[in-house]
Amino acid sequence: MKFDSLSAFLAMGGYGFYVWLSFAVTLVALLGLVLASITTRKRLLREVQQKQARAARRKAAQKLENTL
Repeated sequence: MKFDSLSAFLAMGGYGFYVWLSFAVTLVALLGLVLASITTRKRLLREVQQKQARAARRKAAQKLENTL
């Protein structure tokens, strides 16, 4: 499909609003998914670090208790 001008391209034969709206909705959904994935990854990594630190403290406390 050839367009004579930029405005004709943006109008998309009268369907431009729906075409560009669908692109915008898709872009927003994909960006939301990326942001949600990043925040979930950070949260999970922080939880794993906390659990590892807690396990190390418990192990050190048990070792200290066994030496007494």
